[in-house]
Amino acid sequence: MRALSLLLFSGIYFVLLPLTSSKEQQTPEDNLLVLTVATKETDGFRRFLRSAKNFNYTVKVLGRGEEWRGGDYMSAPGGGQKVRLLKAALEEMKDEKKVILFIDSYDVVFASGPKELLKKFQQARHKVVFSSETLIWPDRHLEDKHPHVREGNRFLGSGGFIGYLPNLKEMVADWTGEDNESEQLFFTKIYINPEKRKSINITLDNKCRLFQNLHGALDEVVLKFEDGQVRARNVLYDTLPVIIHGNGPTKLQINYLGNYIPKVWTFETGCTVCHEDLRPLTELKESEYPLVVIGIFIQQPTPFVTVFFERLLKLHYPKNRLKLFIYNQELHHQQQVSSFLEGHGTLYQDVKLIGPEEDMDSITSRNLGFDMCRQDKDCDYFFSVDIEVVLKNEDTLKIAIEQNLPIVVPMITRVGRLWSNFWGALSADGYYARSEDYVDIVQGRRVGVWNVPYVSNVYLVKASLLRSELSDFQLFNSETLDLDMAFCHNVRNKGVFMYVTNMATFGRILSTENYQTQHLHNDLWQIFQNPVDWEERYIHENYSRIMRDKLIETPCPDVYWFPIFTDIACNHLVEEMEHFGRWSGGANADTRIQGGYENVPTIDIHMNQVGYDKEWQKLLLDYIAPITEKMYPGYYTKCNSTLNFVVRYKPDEQPLLAPHHDASTFTINVALNSKDVDYQGGGCRFLRYNCSVDAPRKGWALMHPGRLTHYHEGLPTTDGVRYIAVSFVDP
Repeated sequence: MRALSLLLFSGIYFVLLPLTSSKEQQTPEDNLLVLTVATKETDGFRRFLRSAKNFNYTVKVLGRGEEWRGGDYMSAPGGGQKVRLLKAALEEMKDEKKVILFIDSYDVVFASGPKELLKKFQQARHKVVFSSETLIWPDRHLEDKHPHVREGNRFLGSGGFIGYLPNLKEMVADWTGEDNESEQLFFTKIYINPEKRKSINITLDNKCRLFQNLHGALDEVVLKFEDGQVRARNVLYDTLPVIIHGNGPTKLQINYLGNYIPKVWTFETGCTVCHEDLRPLTELKESEYPLVVIGIFIQQPTPFVTVFFERLLKLHYPKNRLKLFIYNQELHHQQQVSSFLEGHGTLYQDVKLIGPEEDMDSITSRNLGFDMCRQDKDCDYFFSVDIEVVLKNEDTLKIAIEQNLPIVVPMITRVGRLWSNFWGALSADGYYARSEDYVDIVQGRRVGVWNVPYVSNVYLVKASLLRSELSDFQLFNSETLDLDMAFCHNVRNKGVFMYVTNMATFGRILSTENYQTQHLHNDLWQIFQNPVDWEERYIHENYSRIMRDKLIETPCPDVYWFPIFTDIACNHLVEEMEHFGRWSGGANADTRIQGGYENVPTIDIHMNQVGYDKEWQKLLLDYIAPITEKMYPGYYTKCNSTLNFVVRYKPDEQPLLAPHHDASTFTINVALNSKDVDYQGGGCRFLRYNCSVDAPRKGWALMHPGRLTHYHEGLPTTDGVRYIAVSFVDP
């Protein structure tokens, strides 16, 4: 039997021993009744019921539909309403053999079934067993009155106890308190009274065999994965508690444990609940799809904004069931937003745009976006997407809706890093902390739907939630936290769970660091910061197939022809150079090059003149060098090149280039526009072989030796304007 324990948030391993068996006659499971108080159905309550159902517990819920008047005993004593409801429920029961388990539900999960619970209860040899704690609360002055124990926790925890019906009736008989009085103090005073403790026959579960309260004990609790089930293990007392309670300020920790216990996720099965309670869309007509408000937020200069809107258009979702809320505070992106709306805005049911001229801060915009959905009676979901999100999966919105969760977050990551749009844990001061499972989730070794404390960048929120628990307009406001942290803090305080899913691959997030906006096409410069997105935008779609599918052509001896650039890359390079506008005069004297003299001058602009020399060098190294080494075996290059430039040929300016050798070991010549579309004539002729490439393909590169063997000339451009990008490599 395999046994494995993981220390919560640490990754320390422990070897386990099996429970010993008992020969005592066990109380029948039918005699057990679970009582809990839940005045409303929360995400935590639904989790509790799911774990109870997993083990076939019989649960009776008290107080449903009542207003909660028990106070906020997270910070102050309260909970008397629970005692009142318990007392009334017990008074109606007559079976003295009945065993009652009374526990909280919003922050509790079962780790094992009734059989083990009753067995351990009998082994305690008392009529009533309370959970225990390491900390005394709410009255520290009562510490000395608690019985001392040889080993284990000394103080009573009122969040869970089990006992026989007559004994529990006796215990609560004297309750006359108000609903907002302290249940913990009431039960504590009974326990520290020797006569009552003896009369009722009360003890504490000192070593956490039945109950595990997490407050004050986080370092003692580990996850134990074994045989398709997950338990919490108390390593201090070497016990396997049946019930796990995230009491006090340990809600995040019970949420973490609840991602696994009792068998929500295991190594053998993966996620066992991820396909439950789904909301399938496949059978719906398009007119029946939920109405979604998509909130798009542009808060800083961001690369590939045009691509973002192209992907938005490709989402597999009926556009007449979408409304757009676009917040743009960047003047730099006004043209891109306007272009998208002018071309496609009418496809959507409605569009609301807040531009830079309105001078609205980002916090207000987020609150306003939520409220647009909240106030729209037809709105079913709000889908919040930051502009730096790259949604590669065109089914992202459908998948998120079908999860049927209050807040669901498609996991996205940053290329080459462990950064993602969720946190697995929080530090004591509410900032980032890495949970034990974070890396496995981000890298896809654990796949499922995960309850997490912090999300950002892209998430789907049910409109019904915005009209109920999250009806506060100022969800993103805080005096100390940024807007995402404030939102998550407010959501957690309402008891609402946020789930991140990595059940599919959704996309990634762009780096916006050092994004410069002084160029015409600033995305060209993103080869370092966002290399994957740069490649998708600018490298020819067939480049990766060059070797596999033998796409390299040989139009002339030792001349190789292959695709390198997309049409967009070609257009952007040409437009960037024309925007710069400082074309050379085509004279021999040229102060831009070493020595100041060019034997075979062209009308051109050097890459370093527009600040593109480092980016071009990386292009050569990453995309040209691998081809060179394949086609010229035995030659290895670091693509040193001091001359990289764009040439312009015009009939009335410089139509051709006289025969010449290049000052290079090999030359790269990329056609940046199309013959018969943008110009007539043109091409390159290799004189030694009397071989010409008359119709260079846009985005394709010619690679040929520069010296000695490949004496060549530029053929006349007879009409229009021809552009080529040239590199003299390894001079």
